[in-house]
Amino acid sequence: MTDVNEVQDTRVVVRPRKVSIAAWVGATAVLVLFVVVAVVLRSSDTGVRFRAADQVSLVILGVLIAAGLLLLARPRVIADAEGIEVRNVLFNRRFPWALVRRVAFPDGASWARLDLPDDEYIAMLAIQAVDGARAVDAIRKVRALHAASKGA
Repeated sequence: MTDVNEVQDTRVVVRPRKVSIAAWVGATAVLVLFVVVAVVLRSSDTGVRFRAADQVSLVILGVLIAAGLLLLARPRVIADAEGIEVRNVLFNRRFPWALVRRVAFPDGASWARLDLPDDEYIAMLAIQAVDGARAVDAIRKVRALHAASKGA
């Protein structure tokens, strides 16, 4: 469910809820698994000699995979009276409301999007369909800010 962390007079902050939980659980499980495997490899007789460097490498690999999974918990949307900032997995982008044609959540889509001029759009991974009612609440608040900026 989408976590609408802040709602002030003219500010809305949205983060995905279910995907964030799944990312943290998955990252923790992967890290624990890699650490356990690294410890067990040294003490079990597999016919191959595993050294301390191999164990450290496995733990580092587990950390890297866990960090990659945690990137899924990174998306965020911050909307205020001036515009909207969209942070997806890797990049942040800020758009003034004058540039945004529509805040859309197409039927069957997994997440909301901003429709921009010249048939371009930006996905808002923070507002996801799997979050149900929280996503509906978030999209309504973002649309209200967009409509208020067009009316001003």
